[in-house]
Formats: sequence, C-alpha cells, structure tokens
Amino acid sequence: MRRPPRAIGYRRLSKLEPASVGLAQQAHAIAAAAARLGLPLDATYTDADLSGGLPLEERPGLVDAIGALGPGDVLVVAKRDRLGRDTFNVALIQRLVERQGARIVSAAGEGTDSDDPASRLLRQMVDSFAEYERALIRQRTKAALATKRARGERVGNIRFGFRLSGDGRTLEPHPSEQRAIRVMRDLRAAGCSCQAIADELTAQGFCTRTGRPWIRTRVHAVLHTAAA
Repeated sequence: MRRPPRAIGYRRLSKLEPASVGLAQQAHAIAAAAARLGLPLDATYTDADLSGGLPLEERPGLVDAIGALGPGDVLVVAKRDRLGRDTFNVALIQRLVERQGARIVSAAGEGTDSDDPASRLLRQMVDSFAEYERALIRQRTKAALATKRARGERVGNIRFGFRLSGDGRTLEPHPSEQRAIRVMRDLRAAGCSCQAIADELTAQGFCTRTGRPWIRTRVHAVLHTAAA
C-alpha cells in the first residue's frame, strides 16, 4: 500500500546573507507552507554557512533532503533561491526531485504551485535573478576587500582557532576555539564520526563562531584546516 505524501523541508544560509533569511525564519515559512498544503512535515534538512553557488555534492543537507523524498512527496523551501543561486545547479536539483516522483514548492510561491508554461517561465526567471543577485554580492564583496587592502587592513577569513590581535594585522590563538579543536582531535583519534563529534561539541556547550550548533560538515572543515 502506498504511503501518504509528506513534506520534506530544506533550509540554507550562507555567511554573507542577512538575518532576514535566517534559519528560524525559513523554518517558520516551511512549516506554514506544509500546513497550507495539508501535508505532515516529516523532516527538515539544513545547510548552514554554505553558498548557493556550490554544486549539489558539496551541500550534504540538500543531498539528504532529496534522498528522503518519495513518490508524491514535496520538497518545501522558504524561497526558491534556497535551492541555489546557479541556474544550472537548480535545474539539476529540479530534475533529481522529479525523478524521485516528488516536486518542489516555495513558501513564497514563485511559480511552484503549478506546472503550466507560465509557471515554468516564472521559475526560470526567479532562478536567473537569484544568480544575478549572487553575482552582485560577489562584486560588492570584492570591491570592499580591495578598499581594505588599500588601507593596509587585513582581509580574508580568520581560520577557526585564531583571532585578530590588537594591532589589527597579526593573529593570536583564540582560547575557547583552541579548546574546541582539541576536543575534535581527541574524539577523531578515538574513532568518532564527524556527526558524533558535532553532537558532543554541542553537548559540551561549544558553538561555532557564528553562535550556531555544530554540524558534521563544519567539524570536517575545521579538522581539515587544522591538519593543514
């Protein structure tokens, strides 16, 4: 017997995006959309601190969300640009969801309520504008970094475990982040998975630099950078 259709939520937030598209706001929009559709929200998957320009294979939350879909299910996002800001990647995601026998619904509408030609055109326009907006963000960021370089200021991300010293140029160890790295290394040496390490960090009260709970992809990135 075929099971009833479900809603599967997906959230994404990059480092450069404003709080107005935060994960909590996305969760609320997803839950409201699932309720309007009359579907139970079975699970919500998340990619935090990940750009919408990344390919699917570098976004584990989205991979898991698509994998959880079955015939008749709906992948619900707060806005269509949460799927990505690259038209080719979004088209690939759309095709993979359709192959699962599922469909994508945006809580903001954006042409996802129907599959008629006008709705398809609207979706393509929304995807194109999302890619254009990403290009503008990158252009503004590049200009801001160039201005800082001209002033002799440090630019670029400061890797986890360090902070900028008082002179505004050199780095010094960040005590609490160094403790978190030691916990990661010890647990990894004991054979723990990145997910188990993330859970333990959260249990011990460690947060990421942005104040969010740890996730396995972030643990993997920190361990990889620390090893290098």
